[in-house]
Amino acid sequence: MSDKRPESKHKIDRRLGLNLWGRAKSPVHKREYGPGQHGPQKSRKLSDYGKQLMAKQKLKGYYGNIGERTFRRYYQEAMRLRGDNSENLVGLLESRLDSVVYRMKFAMTPFAARQYVSHGHILVNGKRVTISSYRVEEGDEISLSAKAQNIGQIQLALESAERDTPEYVEVDVKGKKGKFIRVPKKDEIPYAVQMEPNLVIEFYSR
Repeated sequence: MSDKRPESKHKIDRRLGLNLWGRAKSPVHKREYGPGQHGPQKSRKLSDYGKQLMAKQKLKGYYGNIGERTFRRYYQEAMRLRGDNSENLVGLLESRLDSVVYRMKFAMTPFAARQYVSHGHILVNGKRVTISSYRVEEGDEISLSAKAQNIGQIQLALESAERDTPEYVEVDVKGKKGKFIRVPKKDEIPYAVQMEPNLVIEFYSR
């Protein structure tokens, strides 16, 4: 089984002019401008609104191009929680089941992680969960179904040297399982490009 949407993530990279996930295959390595036939354009100076919009598009895109309605709900929840709103926002996004599967290197991309969840390949505390937005709690065990343990793409992801697992997850590669240790702070999240969740908060607060 493989990620069936490579074009989707490449479109996001090209549109934003960024290698969002730090992947070697990103088209941005070859061409650091948006899609179109006219070649590179001089970058325009963004307004405050433009900077906020760009920050939102980057963060949404990074987590598998989350829908606008869902993403706004994360903002609303982040505002209700105690503490720093921007930290709350990325904490909620990193607690999604597909995000945790990606961080544990069970998938090459967030898109593939979402696919594995929706196809029933991921277990949370021994129970199959097929909702990619399911919120993982601290201490939850994430494991692969018996069928998923034989998927070649998952083994390739686990063996890939493209990225490391962050400290807020713990992975048993041989056992094909891991544990979500805690919700991370923004500075701990291994984004390949700079994320500005504070600008996302400003965008929705307008």
